[in-house]
Amino acid sequence: MKTGDHFIGGEFVSLAPHGTEESLNPATGEVLGHAPKGSRALAVQAAEVARDVFETTDWASSPRIRAAALLEFADRLEARKEELAKLLCMESGKLLPQATHEIGAGIGEARYYAGIARNIFGRTFESGPGNLSLMTREAAGVVSVIVPWNAPVTLLVRSVAPALAAGCTVVVKPAVQTPLTNALVMQCFAETELLPRGAVNSVNENGTEVGEVLSSHDEIDVISFTGSTRTGAVIMGNASRTIKQVSLELGGKAPALVFDDADIDASVAEIARGAMALNGQMCTAISRVLVDARVYDKVKSALKQTLASLKIGNPMQPGIQLGPLIDRANQERVLDVISKAQAEAAGTVLRGEAPGGNLSMGAFVTPSIFEVEDLNSWIIQDELFAPIVTLEQFESEDDAIARANATRFGLASSVYTKDLNRSMRVSRKLKFGTVWLNCHNRLMAEVETGGYRTSGVGRLHGVEAMNEFLETKHIYLEVGG
Repeated sequence: MKTGDHFIGGEFVSLAPHGTEESLNPATGEVLGHAPKGSRALAVQAAEVARDVFETTDWASSPRIRAAALLEFADRLEARKEELAKLLCMESGKLLPQATHEIGAGIGEARYYAGIARNIFGRTFESGPGNLSLMTREAAGVVSVIVPWNAPVTLLVRSVAPALAAGCTVVVKPAVQTPLTNALVMQCFAETELLPRGAVNSVNENGTEVGEVLSSHDEIDVISFTGSTRTGAVIMGNASRTIKQVSLELGGKAPALVFDDADIDASVAEIARGAMALNGQMCTAISRVLVDARVYDKVKSALKQTLASLKIGNPMQPGIQLGPLIDRANQERVLDVISKAQAEAAGTVLRGEAPGGNLSMGAFVTPSIFEVEDLNSWIIQDELFAPIVTLEQFESEDDAIARANATRFGLASSVYTKDLNRSMRVSRKLKFGTVWLNCHNRLMAEVETGGYRTSGVGRLHGVEAMNEFLETKHIYLEVGG
């Protein structure tokens, strides 16, 4: 894909009322292609097309067709798996094996919700003699799906698939950094013959105007957004004006709790993977490592050695363990964060930098580790979205739990211990939507994910994700004598 066009009513649209945006390879600075910027008018058009399909076709009342369409779409994705993975790798900086895994996850999401599409059940009961109540589950209407750049295939499909399975129609706003990847996924929808033209639409952003339409327009019934807590609050405010249903997966500050009986080598290896996935540019990435004081020095030494030895380079190359940040602007932001953190942290274990040599043209930054004691420090409280982790000591189980929970975020966490009772005890007390035990970032279509507190509203994945796109209706009948 060289052009990331809009996709409206089953057709690719190259209208560029505000010009075009370049898509850049963050590893090399190379221009990969261009995408037309969207507009309010295009966003309104897409929403109206989606409404027309929802109201005038049998899509919402045809679960078998919806299931078959999702299976067909999954096949289209699978046929382009290698092509999509390479494009995603070049456009986002994600390591090629991780990009390949992401496409596979998107395929799995589509097939999972194809199965659920035929299993949306209501219930019937008799509330009194001859008084019958029928509870039905119906599609909510038109859904806007606002997608981030860090997983533009999986995070798109995990919202679009359950929305389509429920019988809704969709308007997508892709991230400005990954328009080519999005357009290739839209091509897969375009080739899905069982999908009504206009059931899925996509409009590129221009500043904030497309997002404002998709979070406030009367024709939008549900908003599914993945991104920062700050933007999520804006979307929630926009949605409140027309009382829309919102599903928000927002920021995170995931802690990893390492107890003194943990397998240190295995734990550090897992923490390194969980922290450096896409260079820490994931809402579920480990950003805080809380360690029992009795093994603190050992963990610190092992983690420093592991992160310092990661092989950094072009994510298309085999053996590379760390690719670039998403763009030069974020590289500059992260380098500024590192300088400020070094000045304020209790200690610097490993200081990240922009490497020179043949990597100097890309948005690369090496990992950082800072020791932090003050729970009120911005280094602990703010989502940094970077290859930066903090090290913190705890003295007891209760101290570990209190420190882990001392944040307004509550998306993901992990616990490292050989004691099963302790792992379950701690898991129940952690205020996070997901707690992984002796591992991190194990995500799958069947299992719900979502956040506590400012990390979000609602759940994605699993059966519960369907609830965001369904309404419950009560039909009452008095049969009489």
